[in-house]
Amino acid sequence: MSDHKSTGRAQWGTNIGFILAAAGSAVGLGNIWKFPGKAYEGGGAAFLIIYLAIVAIVGTTVMLAEFVMGRHTKKDTIGTYAQLRPKWKGWGILGVVTAFIILAYYFQVGGWVIYYVFSYIFKSAEIFSHPEAPTNYFYNLLGIIRNTNGEITGSTFPLMGAIVCPLIFIGLTAFIIIRGVEKGIEKFNKVGMPALFGLLIILVIRAVTLPGAGEGVKYMLTPDFSKVTGETFLIALGQAFFSLSLGMSIMITYGSYLRKEENLAKNTALVCGMDTLIAFLAAFMIIPAVFATGVTPGKGGSFAFISLATVFKNMPAAGPLFGVLFYLLLFFAAITSAMSLLEGQVAAVSEQKNWDRKKVTIGMAAAMFVIGVFYTLASSMNLKGVWFDFSNRIHFLGLDDFMENVTDRLLIPINALTACLLAGWAWGSKNGIEEVRQGGKFPFTLAGVWDISVKVIAPIAIIIIIIFGLFMGKAIS
Repeated sequence: MSDHKSTGRAQWGTNIGFILAAAGSAVGLGNIWKFPGKAYEGGGAAFLIIYLAIVAIVGTTVMLAEFVMGRHTKKDTIGTYAQLRPKWKGWGILGVVTAFIILAYYFQVGGWVIYYVFSYIFKSAEIFSHPEAPTNYFYNLLGIIRNTNGEITGSTFPLMGAIVCPLIFIGLTAFIIIRGVEKGIEKFNKVGMPALFGLLIILVIRAVTLPGAGEGVKYMLTPDFSKVTGETFLIALGQAFFSLSLGMSIMITYGSYLRKEENLAKNTALVCGMDTLIAFLAAFMIIPAVFATGVTPGKGGSFAFISLATVFKNMPAAGPLFGVLFYLLLFFAAITSAMSLLEGQVAAVSEQKNWDRKKVTIGMAAAMFVIGVFYTLASSMNLKGVWFDFSNRIHFLGLDDFMENVTDRLLIPINALTACLLAGWAWGSKNGIEEVRQGGKFPFTLAGVWDISVKVIAPIAIIIIIIFGLFMGKAIS
């Protein structure tokens, strides 16, 4: 009897569909606009080496832990925690809440990406009109008015940036989730992920062939260990950790849709490998391009929508065309991650409450949209949040930065830590190893390594992220 018939739950139609969906979840905006900047600051190839080692040791450990627990229980994140250890149910709920907060602002950024795709098709001349145009164009999207000297002179309600474009992005994401696991998520990723990879290859080729790009390529291929500090390891650890969509209730949910006939250890390696490959390619797309066009490498939303717009503006030829391709790439990265975040929440609420999946999807998407509007309004309305970093310092952060701090520096690491403690200790790593091996059906030669890592190495690494993120305030920024 198949898993689907015995549990009544959805499942992946094919293993490649699962791998593409899990990789699509991992490959998000952070791979494209954060990883290259961190690689530049961390010594180019030196950072790549450190990052690769951390993914292999820590990233794969936590991902396999989440896959193992999800497939073993065949339940959503809350149900998984409740079944393995009933007293831990609250930690499963926290994972779903974390995904809710992340997606509330992710929906908004996804809308901005859609706006830029159409802007480069129909309004590229406006973006390129004068030196300050890329900056003003993005500020206008957020409802901020600047004069010719770059001074902020007022604000307007950002209808396109806060309402129209995010609604389009939310609608697309919700439609895919309503379609279900196999007909929605899997089907889209079978098209979206190859499209993402193809666009990335085209942009990498263009970037490395730009006049002056050779210095950027050389920088990324030559390890500069003089730039490596203890903080570099922490930044690489944080980036690897967050890039793989861990601690967000995603991989437990995706794992729960897997058949027992699938090799979890092999699938974990494939997903982590694909995510890392795309992050590396993104670095070779961004760094040579910024070297060639004289733009300072950076990271985050302002880099993606202002600095990179300047890169396309300064390209010797076909800047608008490559701008369209880049923001299409961002769109696929954003929506594949958004649908995984929404699926984790929808699965949890619909299964725990036995509610209709379509109604839950629409209701949760609507709630996140309302909250997310304030993320976009934070800049024009100067909305603040209070952040206390345990170093006797209270910061009044913009609401956008506050929301990201709460998730990236606190909730995500805590969720991943509890996953390790549950899989390694409370439930037991021996059970996890048996779930991978399936009675000897699959070899797991690194079982001993995973046992040590999930119990000791990964938890210590995660605790370090939490401590430095809260006490030092900048280690994982």
